[in-house]
Order: sequence, then structure tokens, then C-alpha cells
Amino acid sequence: MIAPLAQNLKLPGVTGSITGPLPAGRFTNLASLVNRALLPIIFPIAGILLLLYLIWGGFDYLTSMGDPKKAEAGKTKITQAIFGFFIVFASYWIAQLVAFMFGLKGAISP
Repeated sequence: MIAPLAQNLKLPGVTGSITGPLPAGRFTNLASLVNRALLPIIFPIAGILLLLYLIWGGFDYLTSMGDPKKAEAGKTKITQAIFGFFIVFASYWIAQLVAFMFGLKGAISP
């Protein structure tokens, strides 16, 4: 059976509801929409972008040919890519830890 095309979304601070083309029962509020629909897309995109930035920094460093400014720019890109990786990694696991500590089952998608 096909799910109805419209479902009411309850948003904090809004007295009315928003209807849209959402499957029935899958998204009940804005948090479930973000957790179940956006996070599985955002984390892989962030990983791909971090990898590309790391490769770009490595390429700049390897092709600097003794130019200290270009070598430093490559090192900076590599350092920023590594810090970005740790920020994305830590944010995911901190959210998992907080959800576990407060017993929020199904709050964060794996």
C-alpha cells in the first residue's frame, strides 16, 4: 500500500502544522527529519570533502618545488583537513554519547 503524500509536522514554536510529501510515520518532527534524512547524507559528503582537501594539500606540498610559500600552504591544507576530520568524527560520537546518556533511543541514525 502506498503511504499518504501529506503528513503533519510539528515544529517547536509553531502553533500550526506543516504538511508536505513525507511518508506517513517516518518523520514526526523536525529532529527526526534531520536525523533520519539529512545526517546519512551530510556525513559521507563531509568525508569526501575532507579526503579531497587532504589530497589537494598533499598535491600542493609535493609540487611546491622548493617554494616555501607553496609548501607552507600545502602543509596548512593538510593540517586543516586532519582537524576537520577530527571535528566531524568527534561531533558524531559526542552526539551518540549524549543520546546514550540521556536514553534518547533512535535519536541519532547510525
